[in-house]
Amino acid sequence: METHDTNQNDPSVPTESVLSSPSARFHELRRMVDAMEEDFQKFYSLGNKAAGTRVRAAMQELKAFAQTVRTEVQEMKNDNKTAASASSDEVPSS
Repeated sequence: METHDTNQNDPSVPTESVLSSPSARFHELRRMVDAMEEDFQKFYSLGNKAAGTRVRAAMQELKAFAQTVRTEVQEMKNDNKTAASASSDEVPSS
């Protein structure tokens, strides 16, 4: 399985091995969104421009994470297709 690290120098960005289970992927997604809440409030309610910059940066990180998950899901789907077609090609012995 390939590693889809978006930023190898950033310890806050988890590696592929840390997020191998579906619940871990969802937990990381939720953590990323929850971490943005305060800056969203500051920007949209108070007009804090620095918070807006942080929102944009967090959204870019979220976009990269989403692409990683999309790629992983597609690879898993393709692997299952390959495995299913390989097993259907086998001739059962009589």
